Amino acid sequence: MNVAQAHINELSEMFQMLSDPTRLGIMLQCMDEPVGVSAIADALDVSHSLVSHHLRLLRATRLVRHQRHGRAVRYQVNDEHVRTMLSNMVEHLHEDYSETGDE
Repeated sequence: MNVAQAHINELSEMFQMLSDPTRLGIMLQCMDEPVGVSAIADALDVSHSLVSHHLRLLRATRLVRHQRHGRAVRYQVNDEHVRTMLSNMVEHLHEDYSETGDE
């Protein structure tokens, strides 16, 4: 696969964003439907300010997007590519390694 260096750098930044357990948890919370900061904070048992901080970083790397409904802001995974990648990685965790020969 031929990828320009600028894209490799951007891709590396995206994977760095996903390497943090809190940010990854936020991403997984936003997979199925738009969700607010309070719901994410409650689900992950972290502060609202920490969630907001991480959401700013995730938005900057185009991993999540937001929707404003009046005063409420809800976040979700940016697009189907990101959703598919995360879903595939979660499925990979649940694979039976005996099928691949690795132990």
